[in-house]
Amino acid sequence: MDERWMREAIEEAKKAAAAGEVPVGAVVVKNGAVIARAHNERETAKDVSAHAELTALRRAAAVTGDWRLSDCTLYVTLEPCPMCAGALLAARLCRVVFGAADPAAGALGSVLNLPRYPLSHDPAVTGDVLERDCAALLSDFFKKRRQA
Repeated sequence: MDERWMREAIEEAKKAAAAGEVPVGAVVVKNGAVIARAHNERETAKDVSAHAELTALRRAAAVTGDWRLSDCTLYVTLEPCPMCAGALLAARLCRVVFGAADPAAGALGSVLNLPRYPLSHDPAVTGDVLERDCAALLSDFFKKRRQA
């Protein structure tokens, strides 16, 4: 089932790439259905916080009418950064699933592991779901950017 939802997140990441954004996509799933989806929009929105994860969390909260998303799972193509990891902990997600690890800024085990700290919540974390597909989106994007 994780691969199904990660494919949805990959489709969002492709939208980001088409818009010239770093290709990261996210979906929030509740009761077996996507309730929110988003992709990076930092350049488009001129907003440092317009990461796929944060936008998806905002949209999920609007759908549920509650910032507490304790019965939801976030699927994201790239391991969340510290800002996004902090937000997903605050949102009390039950689970986070990511595709590619981020050795530069990952905060769910690669560089930092925020859930290990006694902050507020400890979601289940699963990584490396469709990792090759997720990593290829990023490497292809940056390869094209360097060539341009």
